[in-house]
Amino acid sequence: MTQTQFSQLELDPRIEKAVEAMGFDAATPIQAQVIPLIRAGADVIAKSQTGTGKTAAFGIPALEAIDTAEE
Repeated sequence: MTQTQFSQLELDPRIEKAVEAMGFDAATPIQAQVIPLIRAGADVIAKSQTGTGKTAAFGIPALEAIDTAEE
């Protein structure tokens, strides 16, 4: 199985920069599968072993959904 790079997921540039600053370049399989689904608006239930990146898989799309525009 080929690895999906975070750059391939077309994340918000600020989030991609933060992920890279933490030392991550490749998404785990659960992240590569879940992030695009959540961003597309799908309801997702995912099951994966501890330590496989589920928190980031759900957290990254949640962070991207935050409206940071000042009114």
